[in-house]
Amino acid sequence: MEILYILLVVLVVTRIGAEIAQRLGQAALVGELIAGVLLGVVAAHFSSLLPVLSDLGDNEVFLAITDLGIFFLMLLAGVELRPQELTESSKGSLAVAVAGTFVPMAMGMGLGWYFLPESDLKGAQTLFLGVALAVTAIPVAVKVLMDLGQLDSKAGRMIVSAAVIDDVLSLLLLAILTSVIRSGSLPDLAAVGWLSGQIAGFFAITVAIGHYGFPWASKWLRCVRVEELEFSALLIVALGYAMLAEALGLHFIMGAFVAGLFFSRGTPDPDTFEDVKKKVSGITSGFLAPVFFASIGLHLSFAAFADIPYFLALIIAVAIAGKVIGAGITAAIVGLNTRDALTVGIGMSGRGAVELVVADVALRAGLFSAPDPTPPVVASLFSAIVIMAIATTLLMPMGLKWSISMRK
Repeated sequence: MEILYILLVVLVVTRIGAEIAQRLGQAALVGELIAGVLLGVVAAHFSSLLPVLSDLGDNEVFLAITDLGIFFLMLLAGVELRPQELTESSKGSLAVAVAGTFVPMAMGMGLGWYFLPESDLKGAQTLFLGVALAVTAIPVAVKVLMDLGQLDSKAGRMIVSAAVIDDVLSLLLLAILTSVIRSGSLPDLAAVGWLSGQIAGFFAITVAIGHYGFPWASKWLRCVRVEELEFSALLIVALGYAMLAEALGLHFIMGAFVAGLFFSRGTPDPDTFEDVKKKVSGITSGFLAPVFFASIGLHLSFAAFADIPYFLALIIAVAIAGKVIGAGITAAIVGLNTRDALTVGIGMSGRGAVELVVADVALRAGLFSAPDPTPPVVASLFSAIVIMAIATTLLMPMGLKWSISMRK
């Protein structure tokens, strides 16, 4: 079967890429993305010898597997977070998260409004750029903070707690972006109200089930002898939440994330929680996430470097500056000293999985196909965002090490 051959090649290449990246002190997803890029270049150059790999963008089975990758990535993200961390976050962290989300978002939208050409999709393209620049990826920052023994420092705690809130805000922004992509324009006041009602309805239902239903179901599951039922139960709830999100006009990843969020150590017993978490992590990190990241890399075009070099440089600069200004200055306002505040701003500047999910959603929706003919600044926008994600993921750990060393 073709799909077995595709998965074999993709997994071998991405696992090698991840190993090289981690040995160089970088995040695994950087190696997986670059592996996907290189695989795409080789497949395009030798398309006559590798026809199956050169047509992956049209392979429905492969696209379905990448959808599963997105689903499990967000499920794992939810499992690794704690609702109490969100409610226990200080007011300072809330302010840092809000400013660290909306300042780069506003800067990104301003960049898009100025540079992107007029078309029916300009509003959606502009919002996409803003949302893409608003997202924070916390796993790399946490790893660097742990390595430097700074995870429990004032700046470290601020980064982690603000990033928890940032993740939730990112999902809400994705819900708005999904609605805008479907309509092709920015929503009016009535549309914003309707979308807000849909989001509120989704959270009202899922939070009620998560708060009251999960503990009850956990007690019932302890009496059942079916093998791996706890893992199946988590998937059933996540799939149900995902279908509810879709029915309310939101993206399915919101359902996966919220289901994971309510699967906490207090729901099943601690041993069962760790066992299920390891299974979700194994399927995600060992199989589906590398396939998804490789698929993103396969779509990247190096033409962005030649066609829109100045715009690309501006996107990367705004991505970093927006977080340093929004999160860093706000951290200083709420009481951190200048060096700790700079550490917070830099720590919030890395991008990762959620942003790539946003880019993939926009790509599949045909957001980069208007106007017709498509100018380079629009045609290369997807690649520019992927390049920015790689660049900030590479630069953020170096910046964190530098800012933390200043404090010694």
